[in-house]
Amino acid sequence: MAAAGGGGGGGGAKSDDPQPFPVKDQLPGVDFCISTSPPWPEAVLHGFQHYLVMLGTTVIISSTIVPLMGGGNAEKAEVINTLLFVSGINTLMQTFLGTRLPVVIGGCNAFIIPTISIALSRSESSVLIDSGEIFKESMRDVQGSLIVASFFTMVIGFFGFCRVFARFLSPLAAVPLVILTGLGLYANGFPHLARCVEVGLPALIAVIFLSQYASQLVKSKRAMLDRFAILFSIAIIWIYAELLTATGVYDNSAPKTQFSCRTDRSGLIGAASWIRIPYPFQWGRPSFNAGHAVAAIAATFVSIIESSGTFIAASRYASATPMPPSVHSRGVGWLGVGLLLNGLFGTGTGSTASVENAGLLGLTRVGSRRVVQLSALFMLFFSVFGKFGAVLASVPLPIVAALYCILYAYVASAGLGLLQFCNLNSFRTKFLLGFSLFLGLSIPRYFNDYLLVSGHGPVHTHTWFDNVMQVMFSSPATVSVIVAFFLDCTLSYWDTPVGRDSGSQWWEKFRNFNTDTRTENFYALPANLSRFFPSF
Repeated sequence: MAAAGGGGGGGGAKSDDPQPFPVKDQLPGVDFCISTSPPWPEAVLHGFQHYLVMLGTTVIISSTIVPLMGGGNAEKAEVINTLLFVSGINTLMQTFLGTRLPVVIGGCNAFIIPTISIALSRSESSVLIDSGEIFKESMRDVQGSLIVASFFTMVIGFFGFCRVFARFLSPLAAVPLVILTGLGLYANGFPHLARCVEVGLPALIAVIFLSQYASQLVKSKRAMLDRFAILFSIAIIWIYAELLTATGVYDNSAPKTQFSCRTDRSGLIGAASWIRIPYPFQWGRPSFNAGHAVAAIAATFVSIIESSGTFIAASRYASATPMPPSVHSRGVGWLGVGLLLNGLFGTGTGSTASVENAGLLGLTRVGSRRVVQLSALFMLFFSVFGKFGAVLASVPLPIVAALYCILYAYVASAGLGLLQFCNLNSFRTKFLLGFSLFLGLSIPRYFNDYLLVSGHGPVHTHTWFDNVMQVMFSSPATVSVIVAFFLDCTLSYWDTPVGRDSGSQWWEKFRNFNTDTRTENFYALPANLSRFFPSF
């Protein structure tokens, strides 16, 4: 013991000893950072690629909630187009007025539980016979809860409450947050891919080969195969899936297999309108219920936490400096404005920063803000011209799941990259990381398994409190950051010398705009916009 201690603190390292890699507050190796952009043709293709990636989650969420709300294929197509339309507006607001990071704002999985609860309560209590009317009634209930929850988010953001959290968030506490923001969505990866292995597995292999190996085999001055691996993979495997469907491979398969594998089972192309512009209150006047609103507020809290992890990952892959707390709070405030639009238009779910699109920044090494803004324009276009959007939305789910296996992993690895700021030789660090990651995976697994077996969560009071607990503790990122943030703050309080183990000193100079010129270049509002939004 003494010898080990003496060796660790004894003579300095020799000049020929291997040296650790230096800490980088900006990620090197990024081809286009947040404030630069590829040539216009490439930028448009990158924007279309971001649109395709976010489209998968949009379809999955809508396909989950609409049937339970009493809707059919026509209602599902309208909800998808509405969610795309609002996501396009929210993405533009976030990139121009919010954090100004290259993040896509899309549908949020955390709102599925409150939405399903509302749909089930409406279907049980309603005496209506027409399922279309039941759908509209359920949607109006969801709209009311989203509108109430949006004001909670705007207060948290614009009044600076989120700034307090961000100011005390250290790199050490951010590690489990970002890691489980990506890994916490593992259920959307291989389990969905395995529903049709003969389509999903080739898609996964194609993306890996094109993004990691092809550029080494095909030497070119312009990185095309790796940057557009998503586009090439979807095109190749989709054609392959079409051939399997056309040759009758699945004609005698089980209905579940046909739904996952065939390319003609989505029902969206025939149900979608040629041209339809979503508009506020298209389902009728929203209705308000206190219990539903509280459950939506809980989902909003989860959305804020998961969006924070996505913001941090996106800032790394865009080669930007860490976000100042004021920018973090400003971004949350505009998430609240976006949530208000979700409630007004009736998307059936709330909004959050898209994890898969943040992973795409790392896959392509293109962190351009302009590219994401172009993707928002694609969302608006295809939401209005529904037939064209429905064709793209009919991509088999196993292909989308194959993409998520890689994109979610990139976000998780961004969290691992934050470990460079921390003292990994500290037992306090090891305890905090291990304990928060373990509970972040273990507690949500318990809550989700209990729900599947019993039909209700472990907290079963027959009130709105059940949904609040289920939403909160079903999110791995939320559980892990609560544990990590509490331990990081309290352990530092009683043992102040170890506070530097968390790496806060590396982020300290980025807490304000006037301490590093790069911060203002990345996050400050343009002069023509700051005149209209001076306090944001």
